[in-house]
Amino acid sequence: MHYIARMVLDSAHLLKLLGKRVRRLRMQQNMSLQSLSLEALLSRRFLVEIEAGRANPSISKLASLAHSLGITLRSLCDLPVHTIPYNRICLLGIRGAGKSTLGPKLAAQIGVSFQELDDAIENKAGMPTREIFEIEGRDGFLKREADSVEDWLRENEDGVLALPGSIVNHNFAYERLLSTCTTIWLSASADTHFERVIAQGDTRPLEGGHSNAMKHLDGLLKDRTVAYECADLTIDTSTNSIEQCLQQITSFLRERQQADD
Repeated sequence: MHYIARMVLDSAHLLKLLGKRVRRLRMQQNMSLQSLSLEALLSRRFLVEIEAGRANPSISKLASLAHSLGITLRSLCDLPVHTIPYNRICLLGIRGAGKSTLGPKLAAQIGVSFQELDDAIENKAGMPTREIFEIEGRDGFLKREADSVEDWLRENEDGVLALPGSIVNHNFAYERLLSTCTTIWLSASADTHFERVIAQGDTRPLEGGHSNAMKHLDGLLKDRTVAYECADLTIDTSTNSIEQCLQQITSFLRERQQADD
């Protein structure tokens, strides 16, 4: 089935973006829901609804939230009020999540192109990621990553983009993608990630021993889960087959389109 890209203004999407921003700002400041609710004079339940994108807070409540988060009201509400093509899709997840497997199949099913951001970065740089880090350092890589994100967004009104797992640590680039694309987190257990990476012939996780590799994967998942949960949709690739994952994604896209008809 092929989907026609619909350019729509979705107020529900704006509320979800607001919720994601509040949650990210709260987490960045290591504030609990309870502490922020007390600081902003809002109920904890109402704050949960805001972060989930289900509440439409008044301007006075937004001002109180902004003050409690240490930012201006303008900064809190500076959301991208523009139209978003719903079949411009970004796939999230750490190595072994299934992005390279599901991505091309999803793109073919909905009739759009597929791209891996890592490949775009390396092609433009003319060198592999490892050499970019060695020569230009982390700051140099982050700049190239941000540039490649902007290139892809400028050149693609639709498409499927597989993102490196660490993209969630690049606040600016990740915020851009969250606000301009349909984002999907391909979730899996640490065991599943490990097995898939080894099956692909990548033995690097074994260099420090199995127990160390599992500890590292567990740590990555714990560190990044909050950021990954900002995605529009989460798909468990540990318990679902490729066909089931594709069916869930395309059903989600169809429902979002029908909601705007």
